[in-house]
Amino acid sequence: MKRNLVLILLGASLSGSFLYGQGTVEDYSRAFSLPEKYKNTVFYSDVNPRWIGDTHSFWYIRHTPEGDRYVIVDAEKRERVAMPDTMKQRILSEKPRRWWGEGRYWAETDEERVGDSIPSPDRKQVAFIKNNNVYVKDVATGVEKALSMDGAPGEYYSAYIRWSPDSRKVATMKIRPAEKRYIYFIESSPKDQLQPKLHKREYAKPGDALPFRIPHIFHIETGEMSKPSSTELFASQFDVHGLDWAADSNSLLFEYNQRGHQVYRVLELAAESGLVRTVIEETSDTFVNYTRYFRRDLKNGKEIIWMSERDNWNHLYLYDRQTGKVKQQITKGEWYVRDVLDVDEANRVVYFSANGMVKEEDPYLIRYYRINMDGSGLTCLTPEEGTHTAWFSTDRKYLVDVYSKVNVAPKAVLRSAKDGKIVMPLEEADIKALEKTGWQAPEPFVAKGRDGKTDIWGVIFRPSNFDPSKKYPVLEYVYAGPGSAYTPKAFRQLHWYHQVTAELGFIVVQSDGMGTSFRSKAFESIIYKNLKDAGFEDRIAWIKAAGKKYPYMDTDRVGIFGGSAGGQEAMAAVLFHPDFYKAAYAGCGCHDNRMDKIWWNEQWMGYPVDSSYVACSNVENAHLLTRPLMLMVGEIDDNVDPASTMQVVNALIKAKKEFELVVVPGSNHTLGGDYGDRKRFDFFVRNLLGVTPPDWNTWNWNR
Repeated sequence: MKRNLVLILLGASLSGSFLYGQGTVEDYSRAFSLPEKYKNTVFYSDVNPRWIGDTHSFWYIRHTPEGDRYVIVDAEKRERVAMPDTMKQRILSEKPRRWWGEGRYWAETDEERVGDSIPSPDRKQVAFIKNNNVYVKDVATGVEKALSMDGAPGEYYSAYIRWSPDSRKVATMKIRPAEKRYIYFIESSPKDQLQPKLHKREYAKPGDALPFRIPHIFHIETGEMSKPSSTELFASQFDVHGLDWAADSNSLLFEYNQRGHQVYRVLELAAESGLVRTVIEETSDTFVNYTRYFRRDLKNGKEIIWMSERDNWNHLYLYDRQTGKVKQQITKGEWYVRDVLDVDEANRVVYFSANGMVKEEDPYLIRYYRINMDGSGLTCLTPEEGTHTAWFSTDRKYLVDVYSKVNVAPKAVLRSAKDGKIVMPLEEADIKALEKTGWQAPEPFVAKGRDGKTDIWGVIFRPSNFDPSKKYPVLEYVYAGPGSAYTPKAFRQLHWYHQVTAELGFIVVQSDGMGTSFRSKAFESIIYKNLKDAGFEDRIAWIKAAGKKYPYMDTDRVGIFGGSAGGQEAMAAVLFHPDFYKAAYAGCGCHDNRMDKIWWNEQWMGYPVDSSYVACSNVENAHLLTRPLMLMVGEIDDNVDPASTMQVVNALIKAKKEFELVVVPGSNHTLGGDYGDRKRFDFFVRNLLGVTPPDWNTWNWNR
C-alpha cells in the first residue's frame, strides 16, 4: 500500500451511512494522504550543521520555499554566505560512511578468534594469534616467539591484543567459550527462488551459558605470564571487557558486569603480581543500569570520571584511581545527566547534556551545560525552553543549538560555549503552510501517577478535523522499559503512528509511566522482575485525568497498540487490565521474557531465570484474555524470536480464546509495514468505533 496513494470512494459498494462519522472511507482517505499533504510545508527547519575541520566555520542546508540552499557560516565574522559550487559538488559526491556493524548480525557474538597483527608502540614488534596462542614477531628479523602454549579451540586467547605503552608487555583475554543458541525461521516467499529458505541466527536467551574471560599479561623479554591471582572479583560473568594500560605500564584496568546486573566493577590487574583490586564498584538491589555509561581515564593517570545512579539520579563522579575513592561528585541534584560530550582536561571542564534541572517544565527536555570538575561553575549553555540538540566546534568555543518542543517549531542559533549567549540567529522554522492544511499540534499533558504525587508526562494527538462536540475513543501507543523514555519531545510535522491513526477518528496518546528512564533510579526500578507492570497504573491514571479535562475523550473505549516490547505490553494490557483497555494490537512482541534476547531481559528481570519470568509471561497468562486482540508477527523477525508470538497463539488456542493473527511473509521486526498499518486501523475501527472498514478487495488502489 503506497502511503501517497489517492484513495477513491467506492460509493456504490458502501452504505450511505458509512460515509459519515468516524472510521469512514473519507477518514481513511484523509489519513493515508497526510504524508503527501504535509510534504514541503515546513521551511527553515531541520538544521544539521557540519563544522569544517578545526575551524570556526560550519555549513548546513537551508530548506527554503524556493528549494534547498547550501550555506557556510563564519562564527568569528558572524557571517552566512552561499557555499561555493565546487564545495557543494564535492559534498554531494561524497559517499556516506559505512555503518560500523554492516554485514554482521547484531546478536552474533564476536569470538575474537581472528584479528590483525598489532604493532608495538615502538614499532619494533608485532603481536598476533596463531594456533589459539599469543605470538610476537621481531619486525627487523622476522623471528617469531610464542608467549603462550596452553591455548586451544575450547580455551583460546583473544586476537584483540593490547600493548603496554613501554612496548614490553602485551595483554589479552583468555576465553572459554560457551555453547551457542540459535533461532530458526522459514522465509516462505523469497524473492530469488520458488522454494522457501531456512534461516539461522545466533541468539542468546535468558539463562543461557556465556563465555568466561580472564585477562592475561605477557612479559616480552622474560616470557613470563601474569594472570589474576583470583577471579573472585569477576566470577559470575555477564561480560568482562576492556584492557586499558596505565601510563607507567605497571597495571591495566578492565570492567566486569556481573550476571544479573546487580554489580558492576572497574578492576585493576597488576602486571607483576597478578593482584586484582576494585577501583570503582556499582551495586544495586534491583539492577545497575549499565546502559547509562560514561568513563574517562584522565591523562594524568590519577583520576577517572565515572557516571552513576547511586544517589537516585544519574550523575558524574571524579575518582582517585589509586585509592578507589570518590574525590568529588561533579554533578549533583534531582536531575539527570544524559550524555558527556567532552572533557577538557587542561581546563578541567566537562561539557554534558541533562534533563530535569528546570523544575517548572517538562523534566525530559534536554539542555546542554558545562561544569568544572570540582563541581563549581555550572552553566547552562542552552537556556531557552525546549529540547535541545547541540553541535560544538572542535575547540569548544562555539556551539550550534537547535531546539523545539513537540508543539513548538524549531529554532537554530549559534552560541558561545563559554556562557551560552547567542552569537547570531540562524533559522526559525516557518510552519504557516503546515497549519493551513488543518494540522493539529500535539499537546504535552501532565497528570499524577499511581502514587498521586509523581508527575507523568505524555502527549495527546487529535485528528485534523477534530470536533470537540464529538466523542473520540482513545488509543494508546505503548513502549516501556528502563532502556529509555519514549514519548516524543521534539517537533515533527508528522508522527506517523500517532497522527495517521488519529485521523480515523481517535484521540491517540503516549506517555512515560514509571519503569521508564531519565527520571530517577526509583522511578525506573519499579519494574524490576515485573515487566508486566509497564507503568500501566500510571498510564491509566494519566488517561483518566486527560479524559476529565477533555470530555470528548471517551475513556470507556480505550485501545492500545505497540511493537516489540510494546507488543508484549499491549497484550499485557488486556490480560491484566481488561476493565480499562478494551482492545489491543500486539506487533512482533516478546511475549515471554525467557524467549527474547538475553541482554534486554536479564537486565530488567534478573538472573537466574525464576518464577518472575513466568508471572510476566503473556503465554502463561493467555487464558485471561477477555478483550479483542490482534497479533502480528513477521515470519523472519530476527530481533524478537517469532516463535514467541506463535507460543502465545498456541496458548490462546488451548484456552479456546478468540483472537486475530497476522503473519507477514518476508517481514522482519516491524509492526507489519503498510499492510500491518491497515490491519491495525481496521481492527480498532471495528472494535472501538463499531464501524465496518472498507472492502479492500474491491478498493481502487490507483496504482
